[in-house]
Amino acid sequence: MVDLKDYAPFTGLIIFGNIENLILASQGAVAHVDPYILSGLSLIAVIIWLLLGTYGTRVAIKYADYIEIIGGVAIIILGIQSMLEAFGIL
Repeated sequence: MVDLKDYAPFTGLIIFGNIENLILASQGAVAHVDPYILSGLSLIAVIIWLLLGTYGTRVAIKYADYIEIIGGVAIIILGIQSMLEAFGIL
């Protein structure tokens, strides 16, 4: 049985990763991507992350600090990119 304490070091990534998923989905909607394709791809991505998170936590727990830093930087970069695209800068 999986204990929720195992996921505690990844809480920040879970929260901000979900926010980033919403940002990317809204970018797809603004770009007039077919909603069925967008929802299908989003669902596939969520399932992959669920499987990776579920089975990879025990292996990755010793690297949690590094993973959180790298994931945080990636989320910030993608957020800045989406804001720049929204303002028409990129």
